[in-house]
Amino acid sequence: MSGSRLARAGWPASAVGLSFALLASAFAWSGSAVSGAMPQRARVAPWIVRVQRLVGDLPISVSVAEDGRLVDAHAGNVPRPPASDEKLLLSMALLDRFGARYRIPTTVEGPRPKDGLVGGNVWLVGHGDPELNDAALARLAGKMGASGIRSVRGSVIGVTNTFTRERSAPGWQPIALKFIALPTALTFDANSGPSGFVFDPERRAAARLTADLGALGVRVSGRARAGRAPAAAQDILATVRSAPLIDILRRQNRDSLNLDAEVLTKLLGAAIYGSPGSIAKGARTMQRWAQHHHVDVVAHDGSGLSHTDKISTNAIVQLLSAASREPWGPALRSTLPAAGQGTLAGRLLGLGVRAKTGTLLKQVSALSGWVWLRRPHRWAEFSILSRGLSKPQAVALENGIVSIISKHVPVAPSR
Repeated sequence: MSGSRLARAGWPASAVGLSFALLASAFAWSGSAVSGAMPQRARVAPWIVRVQRLVGDLPISVSVAEDGRLVDAHAGNVPRPPASDEKLLLSMALLDRFGARYRIPTTVEGPRPKDGLVGGNVWLVGHGDPELNDAALARLAGKMGASGIRSVRGSVIGVTNTFTRERSAPGWQPIALKFIALPTALTFDANSGPSGFVFDPERRAAARLTADLGALGVRVSGRARAGRAPAAAQDILATVRSAPLIDILRRQNRDSLNLDAEVLTKLLGAAIYGSPGSIAKGARTMQRWAQHHHVDVVAHDGSGLSHTDKISTNAIVQLLSAASREPWGPALRSTLPAAGQGTLAGRLLGLGVRAKTGTLLKQVSALSGWVWLRRPHRWAEFSILSRGLSKPQAVALENGIVSIISKHVPVAPSR
C-alpha cells in the first residue's frame, strides 16, 4: 500500500508501543511500499513506554514523526478540534500560495489626476493587510502628495466589499465573538478602539487618510465615508504594502491573533476562488491544500475558534513533515513560539521547541510543532490534541510528553 493510501486509510491506534524500527519499516510518507514482514518480537522503545504511561486512558492523541516517518502514535487517527493549531494549517496554505516575502497591498484608486486635481471620489481599498495602521496611512498620503495630487474634488471612501463582512463560522460559540474583531479587507488599528471592537473600520481609515492628506496640504472637499467600490475599474493612485507575510504570521502565531487569522483566511479564499474573499472560501482552500498532501481535514475557519474543525494528530505531523521539505519550511517553524515566548510563556523552558498552542472552552487543548532532538540533533514533528481535560492537566501532559520526546526519540534509519 502506498504512503498516500495509508494516510487516507489512517494509522491504527494500536501503533502505540510499536518500536521505531517496526514503524519505519511499515510506513513511509515518501510513498514507498511496505518493506517486508513485521518482526515477530518488536522491542518497545523506552521513551514510547514513558509516553504511554503518561497518557494512559486519557482522552488525548499524540503523534510524533522524525525524518518524514511516523515514530509513535497514540489515538493518532482520532479527529479532534485543533483549536488555534488551525493557524498552522492556515500558515502552511498561505506560505505555499504567496511565499514568505509577499507583501499585501493597500491602494488608493480613482480618476486619473489632471494638473494635480482628482475630479471625483477616491477609494481606499484594503486587500487583506491585518496590520494596517496610522503610520501606513501616513505613508499612503505622502505618496499621493509626492505624485503631484493637490486636491480631491470628492471624498475618500473606505471600500467595504473586497471581502464579505461575516464575523462567524460554523461551530463558533457565541462567546467566540469576545475574542475577535470584525475581519475586513480594509482593517485599521486591529479594528479596535479605546472602548473595544469597532464595526466601521473602513470609514475610520478613510477619515484618517483624509486628515493625513490635509496635513500635507492636499485638500479633500468631501467628508470621509465607507461604501462599495465602483463597478468600473479605477486608476491606482498610490500603494503601500504590508510587512512581509512571514513577519505577519510570526506575530499571529506567537500571540495567537484571531483577527489576523480570519483576515488572512479571507485573503487566501479570494486568491483561489475570487472576490469577495470569505472565511468559507479560505477554509475550503485549506482543506484542498491538505488533501493535496493526502490528508483529510474538516476546516470551517482559519483561527480555530470553531468547535467543529477536525483533524487528527497523525494528519498534523504529516503536514508538518511535508512543510519541512518545502523551501518555506524553516520560515514557518520560525513563526512559532519558542519555549517561554508568546503563548508558551513559562512553558517548556530549557527545551528546543517551536510549537503552536491551542485552547477552546469545553476543555479543548492543543500543542503542535517541532521539538529539537538532543541525541540526533535535529527537529522532530509532534502533535498533541485533547478534549475533556482541564487546561492545567492538559498543559502538564503536553509539557511532559514534549520533554520525553526531546530526550528519547532515536535516530531514524537512513533510506
